Amino acid sequence: MDFTLPADLREMQTHIRAFALNVVEARAHEIEATNQVPPELIRQAAELGLFGLSIPEEYGGVGLGMLGRCAVYEALGQGHMGFGGMVSAHASIGTSGLVKLGTPEQKAKYLPRMAAGECIAGFAITEPSSGSDAANIRTRAEKKGDTYILNGTKHYISNAPIAGILTVIAITDPAKGSKGMSAFLVEPSMPGVSVGKIDEKMGQKGALSAEVVFDNAEIPAENLLGPLDLGYREALGILTNGRVGIAARSTGAMQRLLDLSVAHAKGREQFGAPISTFQAVQFMLAEMEVDIQTSRLLWQKVAWMVDAGQDVRRMASVAKYHATEALSRVADKAVQVAGGVGYMKDAPFERFYRDQRLLRIYEGTSEIQKLIIAGDLLREK
Repeated sequence: MDFTLPADLREMQTHIRAFALNVVEARAHEIEATNQVPPELIRQAAELGLFGLSIPEEYGGVGLGMLGRCAVYEALGQGHMGFGGMVSAHASIGTSGLVKLGTPEQKAKYLPRMAAGECIAGFAITEPSSGSDAANIRTRAEKKGDTYILNGTKHYISNAPIAGILTVIAITDPAKGSKGMSAFLVEPSMPGVSVGKIDEKMGQKGALSAEVVFDNAEIPAENLLGPLDLGYREALGILTNGRVGIAARSTGAMQRLLDLSVAHAKGREQFGAPISTFQAVQFMLAEMEVDIQTSRLLWQKVAWMVDAGQDVRRMASVAKYHATEALSRVADKAVQVAGGVGYMKDAPFERFYRDQRLLRIYEGTSEIQKLIIAGDLLREK
């Protein structure tokens, strides 16, 4: 059993890691101060293919499988988490539905501009009354002639303030319950669609989110994505692969925090010796390494399963749950190793500590992941 990534993926990982650490991180204070990703970083990311990771080459994308995408996400995770969140929200759940379910006409219309970073994508399912309870969404879509009329509100929608296209989940047949959900490709400029003010969040600056309101929004019938009433399980299936990507991003963030912690421990002296010689510090570093290695093995296995066409519903949740919880532990230990420096905004420890907290919430909370895992176990015969 060979755990070595293919040479082309290792090379791509190296380039993306260098971009994240040397280019994006150089603008981190600017992103934090303005809550905006500079346009030139978006342009550079597009040139590296980051917006087209899952988009087939025929539409201008890179066409990577899940293993390749996650390798990139891990490298990206070592840099500013807000920037990485913006890119992955587009390249993962913002794009995967269209790639999987789209008609040739839909793909030709949107995918080339999405791959070029000219049309940023997002995924809209969360509502004020349905966060974890995604089956309880209330946004309705009614067919009238050659359009669907959408009414409802989505909130905390990643990339909404900068999006050119959103995959929106709405109820098309209330009588079918959760099986009456459908997906639509919605441009925020369409009649009746409005995007609210940018959410003020604890962390992940530059990864913008906002409320999206549909007030008799007119969506062309040809923008129905996939079959009518594709159902809750298929709609949520778009999120499943995204969870593997979050595990990979979490692993990258952990690796960066460990690297910073090791460097600090070697350079910081107390009581006449580097603190790296103290067993208490060594134990924290060792525990961080264990969390990183187990998280990396998990995302690699699940990514391989996706590429092999296997059902990953349970294992994607295992990977996300483990890696995001591990990242919280690692971030806490990194601040502890750094001491007072770790609490200061001038050092990256504090930023990672704030930014990582979201990963245990979005695209399925840790508690939801445990419910999915247990439910799948109990269904087994």
